[in-house]
Order: sequence, then structure tokens, then C-alpha cells
Amino acid sequence: MGRFERTELEEALRNYNAVVDKCSETGDWSPFADLFTEDVEYIEHAYGIFHGREEVRGWIVDVMAPFPHMRFEHHWTAFDETNDAIVVGISNVLDHPTDPNAHFGFPNVTRIVYAGNGLFSSEEDIYNPVRDAPRVVGEWAKAGGTFRTAPIREMKHIAAPRAD
Repeated sequence: MGRFERTELEEALRNYNAVVDKCSETGDWSPFADLFTEDVEYIEHAYGIFHGREEVRGWIVDVMAPFPHMRFEHHWTAFDETNDAIVVGISNVLDHPTDPNAHFGFPNVTRIVYAGNGLFSSEEDIYNPVRDAPRVVGEWAKAGGTFRTAPIREMKHIAAPRAD
């Protein structure tokens, strides 16, 4: 057993999801950073490692600027009560610009560690952005999706050349 009861982990996850949903709805991603402790470590496989709430805030606002209404659909959740961690399987989703019954998405696994008082001390997003993001965003743009801004942050991790 970790430091926190399962019910507290579940409530923290409900709040986390509500904040993410509100950020997606409004396009204002600044409140996302307030889900974390001041000294959070955020590992983002495409953009690097961020230390501290304000670094996370700067990154999330910048990275979401081109498509501020991206949604995150949850498919499954696992609780690691020993380590106060929650692992969630999600899809990063861009809604189809004209068809309300269609969307574009790619898989992601997120691990967050609860620190108490409704805050998380770490997050790691695990996915393959080099493989998935260009294809999905390209299909969305081809269907008529438009960026709100040009990309502000460049991915730090790029694919190694393929040996054919």
C-alpha cells in the first residue's frame, strides 16, 4: 500500500480528467499545469523533460497552441496503489472538421504519480509521435482541419534513419 487510499487516487484522477476536458473545451491549457506540484518532473517523449510546474505550463500552452481543442479519450485505467501511480491508456484525438461522427487519433499511455492534496508529482507520456503524429495530423489537415497557430515547439526526438 502506498501513502494514499485508492479512493483518493480515483478522486484525483477524476479531477485531472475534468481539468483536461475543460482545457480542451476552452483552448486554455494553462490550468493543466496546476494539477502538478511545484517540483514536478514531466517526461514527454517527443519534447523532453520538464522540471517544475511553470516549465510544464510553458510547454503545454506552446505545444497545444496549434490545436488547442485536442481531446484525450480514455480507454483503460490501472492503479498501482503501491507507488501511488495511475496508468491510463488514451487516444490523442482531433475531431473531424466537418463530420461529427469521425475523428483522428493516436494511442498514448500516460503514467501519473499522486503526491496528495489533489496534485501529481510526475507524469510520463509514452507514445510514438514520430510514427503517429505526422500521419494523424496530416489526415486531419487533409480533411480540412486548420491550425490555430504555427507550431511553437519542435519535437526533440526524431526517428533514426531506417536501414533498408
